[in-house]
Amino acid sequence: MPLKVAAFYQFAALSDFRELREPLRSFAAGLGLKGSVLLAHEGINGTVAGGDASIDAFVGELQHGALFGGRLSNLELKFSTASEMPFRRLKVRLKKEIVALGDMAVDPTRQVGTYVEPSDWNELIAAPDTLVIDTRNVFEVAMGTFEGAVDPGIKSFGQFKEFAAQKLDPAKHKKIAMFCTGGIRCEKASAYLLAQGFDEVYHLKGGILRYLEGVPENESRWRGECFVFDERVALGHGLRQRRGNDGAQE
Repeated sequence: MPLKVAAFYQFAALSDFRELREPLRSFAAGLGLKGSVLLAHEGINGTVAGGDASIDAFVGELQHGALFGGRLSNLELKFSTASEMPFRRLKVRLKKEIVALGDMAVDPTRQVGTYVEPSDWNELIAAPDTLVIDTRNVFEVAMGTFEGAVDPGIKSFGQFKEFAAQKLDPAKHKKIAMFCTGGIRCEKASAYLLAQGFDEVYHLKGGILRYLEGVPENESRWRGECFVFDERVALGHGLRQRRGNDGAQE
């Protein structure tokens, strides 16, 4: 029976994130889940896999349970399947950031760009005045990206600041649309660009995975495969697994 995989994140103020680690790990372990979850003062980011009922119980606790007290009610969530367990163990780790930009002044809980639904993405990126930027690393971009997207040539998300400083200009680039795997990197990048004086900044809600899940392949502007940080390696349209494990790691 296929396993259910839940990828999720939310920027939310979690001042007690250190105290949340062990109760969250214990709850997930009790459900037999495996995967990786990051906790930081700015929120939560993770992917876990297990049986349908276990995943549903875990997600329900995140969104509505006593552990987070309703602070994750706006959880960005995507489901997919795996023929085999894509994780070797369960990890719940404490971090300075749930996605490492390296600028602690950036706060997506206060200001982010405009969310764009996958159904509206094609029209936005086809507009001649839109600069489309892939916020992922060079390895991910090489596996697949959207038509016409700029590859920043970065090896880690923390290098996005350097790319922006060297290649982007608020006076020249009036309309920017960004995307990433699940939405978290482009959401934080949008907050960063707004703080740098860019006015019109958009990002793909739910990321590439939500787009591949909902946009028909014959209407898609996506080319290639989407790298994912587990042993499935890459997913295609409909979130179908396309490759076997080649040993790639996060």
